Amino acid sequence: MSERANTFLSTTDRLGAIGVGNMGTAIIRGVAKNLLSSEKIFVTDVDTKKVDDLRIELGINACATINELVENVDIILYSAKPNNAEKVLTQISTLIKPRQLLISIAAGITITKLESYLAGTVPVIRVMPNIAVTVGSGIAAISPGSYADENHLAKSQAIFNAVGSSLITEEKQLDAVTGLSGSGPAFVFMFIEALIDAGVHVGLSRENAHQLAVQTVLGAGKIIDQNKEHPAVWKSRVTTPAGTTAAGLFELERGKFRSIVNAAVIAATERAQELAHI
Repeated sequence: MSERANTFLSTTDRLGAIGVGNMGTAIIRGVAKNLLSSEKIFVTDVDTKKVDDLRIELGINACATINELVENVDIILYSAKPNNAEKVLTQISTLIKPRQLLISIAAGITITKLESYLAGTVPVIRVMPNIAVTVGSGIAAISPGSYADENHLAKSQAIFNAVGSSLITEEKQLDAVTGLSGSGPAFVFMFIEALIDAGVHVGLSRENAHQLAVQTVLGAGKIIDQNKEHPAVWKSRVTTPAGTTAAGLFELERGKFRSIVNAAVIAATERAQELAHI
């Protein structure tokens, strides 16, 4: 284990994941690398090959059933498909105890619904991570349920800090989080794709254009992250009057780049709101 994640988990805490798709697998890998020893991690999934592959790769515990997992852990991560949440959680509702913690990354399943599937006062945390957790650079928004306290929030943050970073927000903000950071990677992918195509258009090889575009986006993000200054400050610093950058920025403004990005985030947020009521 490394010291990367904040270790708010106790030395006796055991984590179990129900569902090891892309997100679940990424979180378990990050936790095994940065936070918990392998003997304290349990997984189960209908796809037994995925479970066995993870067991071999990480040395973690494979559970044949969901019930077996619940009986052996302190923190339960629900990372299976959202449309299976009600069936799975009601099935184990009598097994989960108030001393345990349920963390759900099921998109569109509200805290009220999650709590209704369980019996008693089990603490629930709802989390919206993004796809970048698969490379250890994700961002997760964490919202507490009725029975979750500061200790539960700290444990949740420790888990998601193991695959990137996290923040705490009210549940009513999670649709907006979905619109910005949940859908945002796809918007950035399209921007990178456009940069690459533009580089080819002006004479670069596709290979060189790809490397230049990707590193440009990575570097720009790192500058903003490390310096904590408004992006406009850095935009001004690299823009010489009547220079090349000024000419390019003028075209972005003329093409209503800001408005298009704003519209994309609003559309994704509104769609998240619609899906939550289906």
